Amino acid sequence: MFNLFKEKLKNLIGIGKKEPEIEEKKKEKKSEVKKIVKEIKKSAESKKKSIEKEIVKEELHEKIEDLEEKIEEKEIQKTEAKEEKIKEESIETEEPEEKQGFFSRLIKLPTKLNTVRLDQETFNEFFEKLEAILLENNVALSVVDKIREDMEKRLVNIEIKKDRLEQEIKNTLKESILEILIPPFDLIEIVKKKEGAFVIVFFGINGSGKTTTIAKLASLLQKNKISCVFAAADTFRAASIEQLEKHGNNLNIKVIKQNYGADPAAVAFDAIQYANAHSIKAVLIDTAGRMHTKSDLLKEMEKIIRVAKPDLKVFVAESITGNDAVEQAKNFNDSAGIDGVILTKADVDEKGGTAISIGHVTNKPILFLGTGQNYNDLQKFDPNEVIVNLGLD
Repeated sequence: MFNLFKEKLKNLIGIGKKEPEIEEKKKEKKSEVKKIVKEIKKSAESKKKSIEKEIVKEELHEKIEDLEEKIEEKEIQKTEAKEEKIKEESIETEEPEEKQGFFSRLIKLPTKLNTVRLDQETFNEFFEKLEAILLENNVALSVVDKIREDMEKRLVNIEIKKDRLEQEIKNTLKESILEILIPPFDLIEIVKKKEGAFVIVFFGINGSGKTTTIAKLASLLQKNKISCVFAAADTFRAASIEQLEKHGNNLNIKVIKQNYGADPAAVAFDAIQYANAHSIKAVLIDTAGRMHTKSDLLKEMEKIIRVAKPDLKVFVAESITGNDAVEQAKNFNDSAGIDGVILTKADVDEKGGTAISIGHVTNKPILFLGTGQNYNDLQKFDPNEVIVNLGLD
């Protein structure tokens, strides 16, 4: 009688034992599927970026080809007009054409066709199309105006060899962009050179990836044998202190904090005191995410700067927000005077114009690009990378 019960019990217990194994296998399969999906997405993003880069190159090439055709057409019209004028002069003088140098002058004309002169009207038509491309790629209108002014000075009414026209246009656009983008300074070097603690304040709006960026930079400093301490001066946003503490635990970095609602400037001051007392080289101060239109929060930021006397003020923004990021950068720069910029989500930024625009409105360098969620995903900004991505190399 108990045999059947015993067998059922045995089977039940057996199932109980197997379930964790089955669940574990399910988890492993899910993990593998997620990994495969992630790789597929990454590959798709990479292909998408490559395709979009080629599209931008192709669009620019097409616009330049149209420009070349218009210039050539105008040059031919000028040549025909000159030929007609020469014929009229020859008839009026009633002298042999040889004496008037008709053939010698005609022979010189084709050599002039080897060079072209870009007049204002043709340049305007061309730049109107180029302007559309720049605006579509998040380049601010004020920057477009600057580029137009630069290109106009260097191209209009200047004789250019016909076979060099496309390259000259590219070079002019490239030079204009590189004048806007200030090369980043060597942060590691300047931190090491300073005697005592090097204080960095970070600010930006909520959701820009500011706190994660602070952790990434701290990781970079640690790799270069620079000790760090975090100041949890964002006492306004819920869970901000816990978020910074999590990064501190992961990186083995001390977090100086107070209760929510405490004076952020006091937290910053305590962190600097702690750094000096413990010979810690870098103090990284996290502040509340501020909308650039909220005066109270901006005044709080100004107080932190006044108390902490930072060596570096870094503005953090999302590169994918385009003109919003540009407006934020301008207002923060006017209020606090930023020293450099870090752009997050650069790995998903398909347009790239935000870096050019922020560089122009702040006249400050882009220091780093955030390219992912890991601590290693912080790339030093290189202006030449922008040139390559725009197909101007």
